[in-house]
Amino acid sequence: MTELQRRLFSLSDPAYRDFQSPLLPTVPCERMIGVRVPQLRRLSREWSKTGDVSAFLRALPHRYYEEDMLHAFWIEQIKDFDACIAELDRFLPYVDNWGVCDSLNPKVLGRHKHALLCVIDRYLASVHPYTVRFGIKLLMTYFLDADFDARYPETVAAVKSEEYYVNMMVAWYFATALAKQEAATLPYLEERRLSPWIHAKTIRKAMESYRVSDSCKAYLRTLK
Repeated sequence: MTELQRRLFSLSDPAYRDFQSPLLPTVPCERMIGVRVPQLRRLSREWSKTGDVSAFLRALPHRYYEEDMLHAFWIEQIKDFDACIAELDRFLPYVDNWGVCDSLNPKVLGRHKHALLCVIDRYLASVHPYTVRFGIKLLMTYFLDADFDARYPETVAAVKSEEYYVNMMVAWYFATALAKQEAATLPYLEERRLSPWIHAKTIRKAMESYRVSDSCKAYLRTLK
């Protein structure tokens, strides 16, 4: 066991592991130690000052889910866009769950949106489902506000996958788009451009969202 793994096990909470494991069904239970996210973030900051982070980033794949989470947090600290993308390209093929995928939020990406669009296109074409999910998440995070363009929901609607967690992200994207770009998004539901499953999930997520207006929700009920 590495020193970092020993640190992780010293923070283990078996009750939390038992609670968390069913929420991450794609992660075998033996890969989970049971460390809460605030403790992982604290450890990531401490280890950046004393440990060899670069060696850890090269040591793929990792054995434990929490090691993948630490990897994600260390990528977030990279301040150079090209270096960040290089690390994402190495790491994303090993991501096997929504928890790590959705926790990965490098701030540097939002400062290079033009270059990021080319990267997103590449991620959406990936054979790795969580790379695709991450690409959709980037479009949802950075391109639904001032930088929105009508071609972006078209790009997401064109994603065809048998993977549950990819399709859930497509539904999440369109539910969020309803809150931020209602006029451009409603035709995808009115004209049934999404698969029946994604269509239903989008409406359900939108109905649960406090950001979607009451008038929009009333109209969505007619589109079920």
